[in-house]
Formats: sequence, C-alpha cells, structure tokens
Amino acid sequence: MSKKTFFISTAIDYPSEKPHLGHCLEKIQADVLARYKRLQGFNVHFSVGTDDHGLKIQRYAQKAGKNPQEFVDEMSKCFKDLWKLLNISNDDFIRTTEKRHIKVVQEIIKKIYEKGDLYKGKYKGLYCVDCESYYLPKDLKNNKCPIHHKPVEIIEEETYFFRMSKYQKQLLKQIKANKEFIIPESKRNEILNRLKAPLQDLSISRKTVSWGIPFPLEKKYIIAVWPDALINYLTTIDYPNEKSKKFWPADLHIIGKDIIWHHSVIWGSLLLSLGLPLPKTIFVHGFITVSGQKMSKSLGNVIGPFELVKKYGTDPVRYFLLREIPPTEDGDFTYEKFEARYNSDLAKGLGNLVARVMKLAEKSKVKSQSVPYGESQATTKIQVKIQKAIDKTQRDYRKTLEEFKFNEALISVWELIGFCDRYIEKERPWEKSKKQKEVINNLLLIIGEIAKLLEPFLPETSEKILKQLKTKKSKPLFPRI
Repeated sequence: MSKKTFFISTAIDYPSEKPHLGHCLEKIQADVLARYKRLQGFNVHFSVGTDDHGLKIQRYAQKAGKNPQEFVDEMSKCFKDLWKLLNISNDDFIRTTEKRHIKVVQEIIKKIYEKGDLYKGKYKGLYCVDCESYYLPKDLKNNKCPIHHKPVEIIEEETYFFRMSKYQKQLLKQIKANKEFIIPESKRNEILNRLKAPLQDLSISRKTVSWGIPFPLEKKYIIAVWPDALINYLTTIDYPNEKSKKFWPADLHIIGKDIIWHHSVIWGSLLLSLGLPLPKTIFVHGFITVSGQKMSKSLGNVIGPFELVKKYGTDPVRYFLLREIPPTEDGDFTYEKFEARYNSDLAKGLGNLVARVMKLAEKSKVKSQSVPYGESQATTKIQVKIQKAIDKTQRDYRKTLEEFKFNEALISVWELIGFCDRYIEKERPWEKSKKQKEVINNLLLIIGEIAKLLEPFLPETSEKILKQLKTKKSKPLFPRI
C-alpha cells in the first residue's frame, strides 16, 4: 500500500534584500509540520524557494551594479544557507529562474489561453513596486501602498488580461463551503468581504519590464511576477506529470498576512481555469515586530537571523519563534524577551531536568530503561500516574499541532517537564533508598518521551537527549546566559 501524501509549501521569498527574522517564522512553522507528518508515516513534499523576477529585482540589481541573474544567484544563496542553518528539512528549493519552472509557467499560460481565459487590452493602474501588485484607489492609505507605506506609481501599458472575474462565483462558493480553506477565520472573512465587490480581471503580462519569463504568446511581453511566482507550487511537484497527480491539491500553503489575496483569489482563479482543485488549507501567520515596531531598515531595527543563531544556537531561535509568537497573530521580538525565555524554559527548564537526571543515572549506575508501566505490571499508583501524564501530554500535543497551535503544543511538553520536577522533589532520588533506581528509571523514560515530542520542534536538542539517554553521559544542553 502506498503511503499517504502530504504537500506543504511556504511562500517563496523575494530576494531583493538579505533575509531577516520575519522570513524565518514561516519556514520554522512549516518545518515542524513537515517533520511531524513524516513521523506519522506520511510521504511529505515540503517546498521553499525564491521568487527571482520582477521590476523590484531589476532595480535592486541595477543599484548593486550587477545583472539581475548574478544578483538573484547571490541573494538566493543567502536564503538557502539560512534554511540549512535553521535545520529546515525542505525537500525542494525552487527558483523561478530555473528551466523547469519557466517551462511549466509557459505551458500553463498557453493552457489558460486555449481555454479562452486571456484577452488583450490596455491597463492603467496604481502599482507598488515592492508588492509587485496593482492597487485600486480605495485600497491606498494617503496614496501610499497599505503594506509598504510608499507612494505608488501610475503604470499604463498594453497587456494580456486573465478573466479572473469569470471565477468569482465559483471561488465564493468554495470559500464559503470550506471553513478550513483559510485559517484563521478572521482572514477568511476578510477575503469573503473583499469578494463582495465585483472581481476585476488581472493584468498578467508586462511590456515595460524586461526581467521575467517571456510571454509564450507574444515575446515582446514578459509574464507578470505574481502568476509566475504562484505557479511554483505546481513546478515543485513536477506538474503535469505523475508526481503532481499524487501531491495535488496541496494540503497546506503557509503564508504571511500580506499575500492572502494572491494565494486565495488570484491563485484560486488560475487553478479553476486549469481545472485543478484548490489547495486544502491556506494557513496565515502574522508579522514579527521589534519592540512593538515593524522591522525596517530606516528604523535600524532589522534582526539578522545569521547573527542571532551564531550567538544563541539554532534550536533556541526555533524555540523562541514557536513558543513566543502567537501562530496567527503578530508577535514581538526583543533581546530581553529572548534571553528570559531561553533562561527560564531552555536552561532552567529542559536543560536542568536532563542534566540532573543524567547525573543521577550515572551516579547510581541505572542502566536499563525497561518499561515499568503500560504493561501488565503497571499496578503501582505512581506508574499509573506517569502513564496518565504522558497520555494527556500526547493527546494535547497532537490536538494542538493539528490546529497549528505551535505554542500550545510546546506548553503541553513543558507541563511534562514540570511533572518530572515535582516527582524529583517528592521522591528525592539523590538519597539512597529502595525506590531510588525505580524513580531514576521512570524519569529516564519520561525524558525519552519528551525528546520524541520535541523532535519536530528542536531536532538537534531531541537528538542530543536521545544520545545522552544511551550513554548516560551528561553534557549541558543550554548553558545559562
């Protein structure tokens, strides 16, 4: 019997500048779910990548005195290096400048043209270069882009339009029928409200930009950035070949709150035009602020993830973002918060427990980790109590992870750590007694369980704990800051 598949993707990053901490949240959230699903026996495809085309890239490359390809090669590598550093277990890193992607995009443009969903016209609109998107006057704030707060440019040109309006009713019907399509519900309602107004057709080619995929119907145009970027989800699963039939529809697109419209409405319409089902779920996370303010170069508050990992380690960075940032809302980063969370939860909490128990096991020469409960001999009260604590943790952990509540899943694991601390204080296993070895053995078993539960969240730490359980040699996991 073939394994059940699970396709999880993140938004491909725009490599106009080096990655900041905000880019990391989405990848780490996706990585937890990909690892969790693999542990459940799923055949997982997890994709990340970079969105290499567009006017913004063209301008940034010019500013850097490089040609666009050279510029994106350099920038894309920074993202690739960062995901490696953060232990992201992606199965593919897709770039929109790759031959395989260009081929798929051009094929799809031909398909929607043959369906009668493209026509030629003139377009005049308000364009934000940073978003690579057009806006209606009502969407602007003081004539500025609502996301980047920069003045928009008026762009007028000949273009090919995609008949997005044709799919409005179908989209509305599907979004209304499926409560899981956009999570959280507040973001689903936002899209439903926007779809109350008539849907405009979408300009999908550019004549005034040269850095992009040639438009297959007329080479003097290039394909606009958004259709090009969104199609990456099909390229990464080898559309239209066998692999794509196995993995599509995507189980989960994880994206930021500024691109919900593109992923639900633009992408949804393109998929309907192709006769493909919509993704099962679009999970929307918030932004990371720094001391309550949006990260920006002009404020000088951009947190560099490479430096952060170098100073504190990979797993502490993963832990902070998963535990401290509410999964679907904005969350704040400060060094004080980071260090407080590190010291209390990692050094004093998990690290201290593992070190204490390992030292006790080494000293009292407890070798076995045989199961003293869960079998027929599980009769003593403490054995039943331990089993109950583990069962409850596993239940809470599974439930919260299935609901993408990463912080709550971690809270359930830390409750088990708290259970161990109370058990140690009550039984005092550093004192010689009849029960000493049994108590230490029970603690080793619970720590083994904690290590397994942490595997999707803190893979390095999980591995270190499991290794220490084998050797009974203690090494500090998180030296106190």
